[in-house]
Amino acid sequence: MPHIHTEPGQHDITVSACIVRYVGDTPLVLVHMHRKFGKLMQIGGHVEIDETPWQTLGHELTEESGYTIQDLQILQPLDGVPVVTEAIVHPVPALSNTHKVTADHFHSDYCYAFVAGNVPSQLPAEGESQDLRWMTIDELQQAVADGVAWQDIADIYRYVVEKCLPVYSRIDAALFSLEKPTKLK
Repeated sequence: MPHIHTEPGQHDITVSACIVRYVGDTPLVLVHMHRKFGKLMQIGGHVEIDETPWQTLGHELTEESGYTIQDLQILQPLDGVPVVTEAIVHPVPALSNTHKVTADHFHSDYCYAFVAGNVPSQLPAEGESQDLRWMTIDELQQAVADGVAWQDIADIYRYVVEKCLPVYSRIDAALFSLEKPTKLK
């Protein structure tokens, strides 16, 4: 989808998914070769004006990786999902950041951290990058040195693996609704 905000200095809201899968005791992180930027990046995309960030992440996961929300556990600072009567509760991002995309355009990104038990059961959608790679943190850092990944991506994945995984709860991501609220205040 095109950027919603196209004037100089404007920000788009984006969501991204840092997905970790263990092979034995080794955490592997999922990146894909972004078609536009030609760099290895985490899965994600722009939040459209008719979507919640969680809804965006739900379809971006499937389109770009082949995973569905039901395939993953999400890392959360506390165990469980609060019950709220008239609103839909969304998960807490592992990290929120704003970064420069071009000289005069910015993305403010909600980065969610996930754990996968298996490889995706589907392929990425047609038209999406088919170049998915599972890498160790050291391999991703080498990709930065080789110029095929950004340092921020390696830093964020390192944070997820070293800081979030050891202490955050793993919750079935499907417990968070992809629906919109139905009641009016």
